[in-house]
Amino acid sequence: MTLLWAKSNTQVDDRVQNFLAGEDVHWDRLLLPFDIRASIAHARGLTRPGVLTNEQANAIITALDELASAYEHGGFVLDSRYEDGHSAIEGFLTERLGDLGKRVHAGRSRNDQVQVALRLYMRDRLDKLVNHLREAAAVFLVRAHEHERTPMPGYTHLQQAVPSTAGLWFAAFAEAMIDDAELTTSTRAWVDTCPLGTAAGYGVPIELDREGVAEELGFSRLQQNPMYAQNSRGKHELAVLSVCTQALLDVRRFAWDVSLFHTAEFAFVTLPDALTTGSSIMPNKRNPDVVELLRAACGRVLGAHTEVASVLSLPSGYHRDLQATKGPFLQAVEHTLGALAIVPTLLRGLSLRADRMRNAIEPETYATDRAIELVASGTPFRDAYQQVAEQLDQLGSRTPEDSINARVSAGSCGDLRLLELEQRLSAVGRKD
Repeated sequence: MTLLWAKSNTQVDDRVQNFLAGEDVHWDRLLLPFDIRASIAHARGLTRPGVLTNEQANAIITALDELASAYEHGGFVLDSRYEDGHSAIEGFLTERLGDLGKRVHAGRSRNDQVQVALRLYMRDRLDKLVNHLREAAAVFLVRAHEHERTPMPGYTHLQQAVPSTAGLWFAAFAEAMIDDAELTTSTRAWVDTCPLGTAAGYGVPIELDREGVAEELGFSRLQQNPMYAQNSRGKHELAVLSVCTQALLDVRRFAWDVSLFHTAEFAFVTLPDALTTGSSIMPNKRNPDVVELLRAACGRVLGAHTEVASVLSLPSGYHRDLQATKGPFLQAVEHTLGALAIVPTLLRGLSLRADRMRNAIEPETYATDRAIELVASGTPFRDAYQQVAEQLDQLGSRTPEDSINARVSAGSCGDLRLLELEQRLSAVGRKD
């Protein structure tokens, strides 16, 4: 195993080293392309203070480009030969360029090297998350338009409350996804800060062109204080996990609704066979496993958030404990993206049984409409409430359409304001 830190007389116990390395190599497979990209910018930046000549930097950059291409196409495998992705990069450069390959590490530590790779990864995955949320919101809006006035019961406490529409149901999740996309965009701006050049947390005695390197990597600003750069390890991860959680909270609620409405007792929705699985023992069963696993996804991310947060009970400076944040963080982000990618497919495949939904609406659910009508004619609300409560058997002449059409407060069944949601969606994540 290649060890960057090993001295010539270092004796390494394999069991200790395996414990130290943990799953770093596995998770660094996600980070290696970003680590290579940052190394290219760093090598170019080392020419400005004269640490490398242009010729030396170009040789390093050419080798790094070769490594990136080989990794992308399977010609280079990050495996147990290496302690982590950083040692793989330096080992590759040394093999290609000899002592010149070792010079790429001047002015940086593995501490800021992993930080910048993680920041680049975060930006990339947050962009993907915004795209998934935008697509999901767009499909929710399509379904809201299709079923703008399709009656269905509205529930509170899992008890029928008032007549509602499938359009309102779909639009609720469209707005949620738009909110989540806006939150993701703002979080992306917050993490868009470059720690490279802070080394182990105290800077280096070289006049590094940190601003130029940050600009080359597309960062909007520097993370200036070297100690804070180290102290922020985990903070940025928690912020990203928080937006993942927000998105999956909404996915979980929608999945809960679908799984409930898919039961024989409700039978409001049907799912295509492609989104269900068969029972291993009961030939009559089709199980909504996709929906149920979407419902479970949020729990996995919440678990990762707790795991990362629990590691951060540390004093200032770098501590090896922070390595333990990498696995749960990366796994949770990848799981979030995988779950969100399925939501549009689920939405497009979901069919509504309009007859079942309309027929399920009980006459008592018109009680609130009747109470509000009395209030509009001058009756105090508590008096109207009591009067209607005593006359629930007299509400049967109304129809779901009567209730839906009368509900004209902004955003409600009679006025979903879908155009406003579409306008918000078109603006979120847009780079002017």
